[in-house]
Amino acid sequence: MKNSEYIKIYTGDALMVRRFVLELEDAGINAVVKDQTESARLAGFGGGILPGFQEIFVHQDELEKANKIIDDITSELEA
Repeated sequence: MKNSEYIKIYTGDALMVRRFVLELEDAGINAVVKDQTESARLAGFGGGILPGFQEIFVHQDELEKANKIIDDITSELEA
């Protein structure tokens, strides 16, 4: 997503990505999930980041709010 108005805010396993995306959606933020490994597999190629890992992107206008949500959930899980 080079030259895009979307910014990557998280890379991690699919389970955590799903949790974050649900929380972001509850806050009215439309997140984009990118799974390079699955995309490569569907296209008949290998590669991507680590298998099972996905990336979350949000629009730059929602970046601050999205980062706060990610930080809050991460802090909650570490406590």
